Amino acid sequence: MCTALKNYYRESYGKINEVQPPLKVPANVDLMDNFVDLCIVDAVSTQMDFVFNFERKKFLEKQMNYTPIPYSEIFMKEKSVILLSGIAGIGKTWLLRKCLLDWSNDLIWKNVELVFYMECRKLNQYQNISNINELLSVFYKDVLNDFSISNHSALFIIDGLDEFKYLNELINCSSSCNYPIVNALTEVQKYKYVVAGRVYAIDQYQSISTEHSNKLTIQIMGFNQKGIHNYIENKVIDEKKDVVKETLNSSSIAKAMASVPFYLCSMCKIISDSKEMNKNSFLTMTNLYASIFLYFFQNHIIKTNKLINKIIEDDSNKKYILNICKIAYELFVENKVIFSEEEIQTFIIDFDKIETNLFGFIEKIETNQGCYYQFAHLTIMEFCASVYAYNYLSREEIIANKKLESCLSMICGLSNICQNSLLKFLVNLNPLKNCSEKVLYSILDRLLELSRQTNYLNTYYDYYEHYYKPNNDLLETYYINLFIECFYESQSSFTDEIKFIVDERKLWREISINNGKTFYETSCKNYFVNHYIKSGRKLSELRVHKNILSDEEKNLIIQCSTNVRDVHFYCPIKFEECKPKNKIEWLSINISSYLITKKDFEENFLSWIKLCNGLILALHEDIDFFEEIFEWIRCSNIKKLSIFYRGKYFDNLDKLKNFITEKSLIS
Repeated sequence: MCTALKNYYRESYGKINEVQPPLKVPANVDLMDNFVDLCIVDAVSTQMDFVFNFERKKFLEKQMNYTPIPYSEIFMKEKSVILLSGIAGIGKTWLLRKCLLDWSNDLIWKNVELVFYMECRKLNQYQNISNINELLSVFYKDVLNDFSISNHSALFIIDGLDEFKYLNELINCSSSCNYPIVNALTEVQKYKYVVAGRVYAIDQYQSISTEHSNKLTIQIMGFNQKGIHNYIENKVIDEKKDVVKETLNSSSIAKAMASVPFYLCSMCKIISDSKEMNKNSFLTMTNLYASIFLYFFQNHIIKTNKLINKIIEDDSNKKYILNICKIAYELFVENKVIFSEEEIQTFIIDFDKIETNLFGFIEKIETNQGCYYQFAHLTIMEFCASVYAYNYLSREEIIANKKLESCLSMICGLSNICQNSLLKFLVNLNPLKNCSEKVLYSILDRLLELSRQTNYLNTYYDYYEHYYKPNNDLLETYYINLFIECFYESQSSFTDEIKFIVDERKLWREISINNGKTFYETSCKNYFVNHYIKSGRKLSELRVHKNILSDEEKNLIIQCSTNVRDVHFYCPIKFEECKPKNKIEWLSINISSYLITKKDFEENFLSWIKLCNGLILALHEDIDFFEEIFEWIRCSNIKKLSIFYRGKYFDNLDKLKNFITEKSLIS
């Protein structure tokens, strides 16, 4: 049986369908020879909100901080339980089938006699099967005869947990469950098993797998840099390779999403098929999704060479886009990942007539109990929901709907008035809506109002402790960051309306640079700071907690330094252009954990010290150039001083001088 299974996997999965649009016409790829490297990371610390529409944000955050785990370290060491998560299209199924082939070739799981692979979308068809033996007799009827699982060591691979129709029943399983298939999947937990699915589903599933001590929870982050490079080299025609690389490198959001196979493939095709690449195509997240959405619609749904402007002029095409966007919106706000035909027909009456035309954006899952559906990619669903909200909801409705919060940046992105952008074809789909309505300004104003409200709660928290959660300071930062992201997506300038909002709401203008920021967040802040300072306004604070800086982060520090009130350094930084341009009210340098040389201190901080009115300085006790620091301070125009060194505190030059004199006498 073991030999029969291994032969079966080698024949079935030796060549797999490449992950690429159109999904209906995939190319066969030899998985053993052409497996593209994936990033696999420890996901134990990535406990995320169960609401699926935060997958994209969490994915971008995780990208900044992961340490890849080698494939061999995970699958050579035999764990009783492996939970494998990742966003849609990231390569989970690809990896699992690679595991099947490696087991079949005696490369991994050498002590496991039998390995069984099952897809949840197929399990949905067998709701009345109540035990593992019955299940195996259906899935492996051509391989197994008179088989009893109890006589063998086995490992089960369950793929696509998020597609399992009875996921809630599985998580909250009880003896009174009405669906026998849930009992069969519960029985799997008696054996070694690997369960894979989208992040929200695996997070929920962890609650019923806590009894296993020999467990590993991992997350797929898509292609690593080697994988992206290999994909471009192998899939893109020679004359377009440099253009693809340059385009991806010039956009922080495109660079981040290139690790997802679906997006990398889509972007490569868009760039390769374009006679002249528009630099705005992937500039923002909204631009990226709009480009992919319209490209997919043009080439794989209606299959035409017509220009986009001609396609949108056709009422039937416009209706198609509206139907997709309406389905996405209605289900998005209900937080539904899998949905039935009946649910769709509550708002798309003639769905049964147009059903097949929607495939590509929507996938159909066949079961004995009927057909169920889901969007092929959740981020596209989020984008479509944003398009519908922009075209059909008033600004009051958008702001009032808490469930649209993750869509706000893309709704603002749709307000981008750049005529060279494809967005203009998606913002006038509803002739009845007044397109002059200032959605952008209303959203920006509301976000700053929310940030001020949370700041107010922080101020009075001691008095009302039993009413409010203690994370209001995080909420304030969240709303300000979302404001900056919305401003970036809109590609707006500091208009009179935005100036009024910023000044009226008293925006707290602190910019922090630390290890938790994604490339995309840094791009957003660069854009905001550029316009904010050019409008004649001064930043309140710049905080730097990071000493290994990207080009975007260096540029952000340079921009902030032109007009900022207070600057705080929590580590040494060093790059030539990092010099302030104007007077600083307060400079704080806390490097008590860093033993640096006189040369490094001079290169890192002296130019800042010369331009500050007040200085707060905390030094490592073993530095040996304190006298030089005294001379630098004496020759500057510093009016207020606070220095912490070797357990002593100095608030004026006389105290500093006396300390140095005493130190010299002792020496």
